[in-house]
Amino acid sequence: MDWLLWFSAPDYQLARIVLQRGVAALFFVAFLSSLNQFPALLGERGLLPVPELLGAFHRLRRPTLFRWGYTDRRFRWLCGVGLTVSGLTVLGVPQLGPPWVPLVGFLLLWVLYMSIVNVGQTFYGFGWEMLLLEAGFTVAFLGSDQSPPPTAMLLLTAWLVFRLEFGAGMIKIRGGEEWRNLTALYYHHETQPMPGPLSRQFHLLPKPLHRAEVVGNHFAQLVVPFFLFAPQPLATIAAGLIIITQLWLVLSGNFAWLNWSAIVLAFCAVGDRAVHALLPFMPLRYTSASWADAAAENHAVWSGGLFAGGLGEPTGYPGDVFAWAWSAVALAAAVLLAVLGYRPARNLLSERQLMNASFNRWQLGNTYGAFGSVTKRRVEIVVEGTLDEVPTDEAEWREYRFKGKPGEPGRLPRQWAPYHLRLDWLMWFLPLRTVHEEWFYAFLFKLLDADPATLRLLRADPFDGAPPRWVRVRNALYEFSTREQFRDTRERWVVTPLRVLIRPVQLKDVR
Repeated sequence: MDWLLWFSAPDYQLARIVLQRGVAALFFVAFLSSLNQFPALLGERGLLPVPELLGAFHRLRRPTLFRWGYTDRRFRWLCGVGLTVSGLTVLGVPQLGPPWVPLVGFLLLWVLYMSIVNVGQTFYGFGWEMLLLEAGFTVAFLGSDQSPPPTAMLLLTAWLVFRLEFGAGMIKIRGGEEWRNLTALYYHHETQPMPGPLSRQFHLLPKPLHRAEVVGNHFAQLVVPFFLFAPQPLATIAAGLIIITQLWLVLSGNFAWLNWSAIVLAFCAVGDRAVHALLPFMPLRYTSASWADAAAENHAVWSGGLFAGGLGEPTGYPGDVFAWAWSAVALAAAVLLAVLGYRPARNLLSERQLMNASFNRWQLGNTYGAFGSVTKRRVEIVVEGTLDEVPTDEAEWREYRFKGKPGEPGRLPRQWAPYHLRLDWLMWFLPLRTVHEEWFYAFLFKLLDADPATLRLLRADPFDGAPPRWVRVRNALYEFSTREQFRDTRERWVVTPLRVLIRPVQLKDVR
């Protein structure tokens, strides 16, 4: 039984509460955003229909429940189950039962969301998708209120945070020169994929502060993560620094649930006693004077019966046998994750470091990173339509408005994160790649056809549901206005039209 006592971490009750409920909340957002967008993007009549993907492969290599057929109705049922399970977990309902109840719940969320991601194609090709999957699988083995958190799973969660932060830091050091000469944030706030309401204010900060931001980022990503494995209170301090820097990123932009994932997962290193020392009004689940006393106290409770609602009352379960069985399951999962972490660890040390890559079909033991280089100019793709018969430059061209990407010069960007606007994000990538992508031409076809599901993805349809005769695609340079320019024009963006990328096309052309 001494081994079992070492394996548990009764001083990390707050950490488990935040990890389980926080990750469940992120799953809830992920299923909600998928429910609202997936059918129009990837459904039976979507831009990249899943049935066509499944029909093109005799056997889809990545696991998905849609292997046996996809329909929009089945997808909505899947999202409904995901929303129900994640919502109950946010409320703490599964955590009231034995450890296997939240285990089954999180593994179900993992399987359901992996089924979506693995058929999501380019619309689900973001690093935070695999991060959510790995986080969900890891916190599944943290147990319930009737068992202390397993030490090994907390350490592996810290290892996940380390890969997320240190990997992102190394990508930057090995990436663009702007990260090494401390000028990256001269541009980033303006050119990031989806600016938020405060992004322009961040961009207008003095350049010495931007350089200080980069230094702070390097410190937070390259130094602080090592202290997640340090004794308390250093581990809690390290987690606090990560949380603060991630909140800074939340304020400065929209990165779906990437920053919120880092915030939630960083709580793995937050000890109850460290929090109680800082905030004495926070109650301690265990009040013993030492770790050994707390473990012994926990052993006594387990010997008499499992925790009942956290009060230590017997529940009738055979304490030692059940505790050993649960610990064996958690240990087996810890060994699996540790073995799968070997290749990501090698990747961190590689000069050819991969970013946001998975080394297995189950998307566990991944490598992460973001913004290895920063674009210096913001070029936006503009989609316009006209009802005129002759699509000349003199025709009345009306612009389609998106929810998250910049549009009207005077419009204040909204805060969307952790909600994920997938179409808007893909639109940001087009100038960096090419507009001649399959999904984008399918998007133009849907606009010409005035497809209601596609139009619901937009903020404004300039034709109120009627199909245009022609659409065209051009680009424009977007720059944040200075304070002086804003006082004169009340516009937040200075927009400079560039050129037409796709000449006017009509329905028969796109077909």
